Amino acid sequence: MSRVHVTAAAVGFLLTSSAAVTAALPAFAGSGAPGHSHESFSAGVPGDPKRPARIVKVKMFEGSGKMGFEPARIEVRKGEQVRFVLENGGEEDHEFVLATVPENRKHAEVMKKNPDMEHDDPNAKRVLPHGNGDLIWKFTKRGEFEFACLIPGHYEKGMFGRVIVK
Repeated sequence: MSRVHVTAAAVGFLLTSSAAVTAALPAFAGSGAPGHSHESFSAGVPGDPKRPARIVKVKMFEGSGKMGFEPARIEVRKGEQVRFVLENGGEEDHEFVLATVPENRKHAEVMKKNPDMEHDDPNAKRVLPHGNGDLIWKFTKRGEFEFACLIPGHYEKGMFGRVIVK
């Protein structure tokens, strides 16, 4: 087989493969990995960066076998928009995932199977060591919600907190 025929065959294979992958994409609509769609959120809705928001600084830390957030409890009003300013003062990556406790526990199990999964979703951010990030959220429902780091082992070391919406 000549070099031209081999190249043409390879291009044809790539085009066919690309079409198959593209055709499969709608099944994975939404941010993140397959099955990681965020069409609705239990804790409210993504905030609007063009609107005013109360700033809440949240520090992520680790040390002495423990990990956590400071503050670990935040109170907001229903309808309030909050800009969480995330500061990772630790030596490891950390996440801030906002959901209900059962949702976070379920997602933590998925993370155990996919430990390299990273979040940059409306309700979740991964922050690199000594890095910063932010998340803007509008709380549209009353109740108690959780923010947590779902990187395997972090939750178990105390890396979670509560948001109380009144």
